[in-house]
Amino acid sequence: MKILAFNGSPRKAGNTYEALKIVCEQLEAKGIETEMIQVGIKNIRSCTACGMCAKNKNEACVAKTDPVNDWIQKMKQADGFILGSPVHYASLAGNMKSFLDRAFYVSGVNGNMFRHKVGASVVAVRRSGGLPTFNELNNYMNYSEMMLASSNYWNVIHGTMPGEVHQDEEGIQIMRVLGKNMAYLLELREHGKGKVEAPEQEKKIYIHFVR
Repeated sequence: MKILAFNGSPRKAGNTYEALKIVCEQLEAKGIETEMIQVGIKNIRSCTACGMCAKNKNEACVAKTDPVNDWIQKMKQADGFILGSPVHYASLAGNMKSFLDRAFYVSGVNGNMFRHKVGASVVAVRRSGGLPTFNELNNYMNYSEMMLASSNYWNVIHGTMPGEVHQDEEGIQIMRVLGKNMAYLLELREHGKGKVEAPEQEKKIYIHFVR
């Protein structure tokens, strides 16, 4: 099994990285492969709502100037992923949002490629804004019918300078428990293949309220 950890921070080895690392260590302890992907330092183009991914249905965005399409294919092959972001004005980092908007749009118009994968969100914050960012990240996975792993509190860890999150003892525990629970959910999913029948995927119903 393999999990991708997406670091949405512009700091390659900042607190978001440290939080993701704690979760990944728990996964690796259970023999689950992890790969960290740095999103925050890349120049990611935002979604322009051109609709070409829905028209082409080739599992790709028409914008090819950044690594988003490569990441989409990695996400398709992985068993799940962790979405990590720092907090910018009580919201997720801009590059991370641009990536997620495009990746999940492509997935949705190509048969919902991320359906029933295991996911989790991780947020690093100085003081406040952690929960709105955590909810924003979860929105992508909830919409995609993914299976979300949880911890013993919301997955937010606190620190200002890189490495300060290690002084947040509760935050460290949250990340550690999250990693263990995610590994457990992945194992249940893996052992259930061929034994537990997955629910049939329903075609999405869209309602237009303006008439």
